Amino acid sequence: MTRVTRLDAVALVGNPRPGSRTAALASAVLGAVLTRLGAEPVGEVSRADGTLIDLGALLATSGAPLGEGSGERYAEPLARLHAARLAVVATPTYKGSYTGLLKSFLDHVAAGALRRTVAVPVITVGSPAHTLAADVHLRPLLVELGAVLPTAALVVAERDLADPTAVIGAWLDGAEPALRALLAPSPVAEPPAEPVAAEVGA
Repeated sequence: MTRVTRLDAVALVGNPRPGSRTAALASAVLGAVLTRLGAEPVGEVSRADGTLIDLGALLATSGAPLGEGSGERYAEPLARLHAARLAVVATPTYKGSYTGLLKSFLDHVAAGALRRTVAVPVITVGSPAHTLAADVHLRPLLVELGAVLPTAALVVAERDLADPTAVIGAWLDGAEPALRALLAPSPVAEPPAEPVAAEVGA
C-alpha cells in the first residue's frame, strides 16, 4: 500500500513588500525541505490557504501588527504559526538585522510558545558583511520563543535570488539529517482502491 506523510508547516516572511523575492525564496525552501523528507504540507505552499504567511501582504490588508487590536487582526496567522511543526522564517537584512515587521509580529508570540516547532532561519543579504545576521540576531529571537533550530541558517545573497535552487540544495545536503531526525512525520495510509467486482460467469 502506498503511504504518504503530512506535516504542519508554514513559511513566515518578514518582508514588508507583498509577493517579494523573500516570499518566493521561503516557499522554495519549504517545498525543498518537504520533498527531501518525503512529506506533504497540510495544504499547498501558498498564501491562499495559509501555508505561506506573507507579512507584507497582511500589512497591506490588516495594518501593522502593532498597537491595540493587532493581536486580533493577526490571530489567524499567529494560530497557524503556533500549530506548525516546521516553520521556515525568512527575512531580508535590514540595518544588519531582521525587519521590524517580523519582530512586531513575533512580539505576539510568548516566550517558549514555539517549543514544538522546528524552525529554519533564512535571511537574504546584499553584502557579505551581513552574513552573520541570521546567527547573531534571527536565531536568538527564535530560540527565545522556544523553537528548536537544529540546522545552520540559510543565507542567500541577492544575486542568487533569481534562482536559489543550487544554494538551497547545498544547504539542505547538510541540514537534512537533523531535520529528518526531529520531524519524522507520521505516515498516513492512502485509502485502498475500491475492489473491482468480477464479472458473472467469468
